[in-house]
Amino acid sequence: MKKVLFSFILSCVALVAAAQTDELPRSTPEQQGVPSKALIELFDSLHAMPGTDIHSMIVMRHGKVVGEFYPAPFGPEYQHTQYSSSKTLVSMAVGIAIDENRLRLEDRVANFFIDYLPDTVSVRLADMTVRDLLTMTSGIKPDWAMRSRGTEWIRTFLSKPVINEPGEVFAYDSMVTYMLSAIVQKVTGKKTLDYLKEKLFTPMNITKVNWEESPEGVNTGGWGLHIQSESLAKVGQMWLQQGEWEGQQLISKEWIGQMSAKQANGGDYGYGFQTWQCAYPTAVRADGALGQYVIVVPEKDVVIVLTEASFTNGKPQRGLIWNKFLPALSDEPLPPSDDYALLQKKQASYQLELPAGKASSSIIKKVEGKKFSIAKNRYNWSEVSFSKGESGLMMTITKTDGTSYTQPLGYKSWCTEAIDGLPPYSINPIDWHVGLEGPFYASGAYGWEKSSLNVNLHYVNWVSSLYMTWDFSKISKGVVTLTVSNNYLKNKVETFDCTIE
Repeated sequence: MKKVLFSFILSCVALVAAAQTDELPRSTPEQQGVPSKALIELFDSLHAMPGTDIHSMIVMRHGKVVGEFYPAPFGPEYQHTQYSSSKTLVSMAVGIAIDENRLRLEDRVANFFIDYLPDTVSVRLADMTVRDLLTMTSGIKPDWAMRSRGTEWIRTFLSKPVINEPGEVFAYDSMVTYMLSAIVQKVTGKKTLDYLKEKLFTPMNITKVNWEESPEGVNTGGWGLHIQSESLAKVGQMWLQQGEWEGQQLISKEWIGQMSAKQANGGDYGYGFQTWQCAYPTAVRADGALGQYVIVVPEKDVVIVLTEASFTNGKPQRGLIWNKFLPALSDEPLPPSDDYALLQKKQASYQLELPAGKASSSIIKKVEGKKFSIAKNRYNWSEVSFSKGESGLMMTITKTDGTSYTQPLGYKSWCTEAIDGLPPYSINPIDWHVGLEGPFYASGAYGWEKSSLNVNLHYVNWVSSLYMTWDFSKISKGVVTLTVSNNYLKNKVETFDCTIE
């Protein structure tokens, strides 16, 4: 047990040392014309929203952080996968390449991939341009399973029939952004992440960033960016400042303007170059599955970063921002408010729901020392065992590949430990973990309800969470049942009968 705790402490020290937090300037909300009460109401409403686990939120006004919260067990030091918010960073990479005359909007896509073209190239495929990819108007019907079926993504994409004239019909497609990432790599000789590190991230002192790679060695582009929330806030602030950061023009104002403007009739209000128009005037956003947002509001000089796992369509969250928070802002500084002390207290106290139940149960005597084998499952767990520990309980997970790790579980508190392997993921691209750095961390808590054990696991530097109930009521008869749901497949509930060893 001491070895586990020592390893945990060392891993946390390394994680904090690598984290890039508290680099952006902070301010009291009132100094920037933001009522602390408005932030409290926004944070409380989001935290209580049904079907939603908030992982982080940062609010900036006039270039300063005025409010932020990370419900435990999440924290500012952890990276978070961004899903389709990644697309906006690809657009920035394309813009920088255009600024450097490496690329043009009207360049033909086919010309970059002569060796990957089908034997017969249609007129529509020949006419498809970089602009058509940026605006999601490639003319190709999206094939979301393509990334999970084969390894030649570029060739497969180019072999698809172009059913509409390029530039005419909006069809949201992550593989289109993958093609943009491949083009950036083609014209720069560097992967999109490496190019952005050189041109954008290093000047902004963003070093804790990774990106998934395809089997072809290309950053996935349309998803897969793994980055800390404060680093995203930096990107959002640079975006708000029209590509400028600390006196240096990292992306041209012209590109930021084009990227942020409506370029196609996508969504409710229009689509730019890998960005979304919003209901609020001048607001534009990067938008990823399960609620990953970088929101830029020039009219209010506001940047908002939100990471979460939510089953809503995002409209309730954005509605709170458009209709409640932004209208409450003042153009002038506000007098100090007693609400600021309450805001600080709340920001430090938010936490995700802990499992129901008590700290102990007499049935633990029948559970300790036994291994529970689980039928084939999406988590690749083969067996699980439990024992008492200093934190409360210890759960040892053995995977189908024979590796194992021990997860501490806290009672009325969260215990975090590095896992051996990969967290659950809502999508399944081939070799998706390539390009990402470990370790991944899981935070666990438990509660006993009679003869059942409730366990919650949050993968805190990813996005996914698992909610388990182990029913030991018939353990004497050799029957144990595991019920598990997750926060990324609309709480799909699965039940397994476990074999006792």
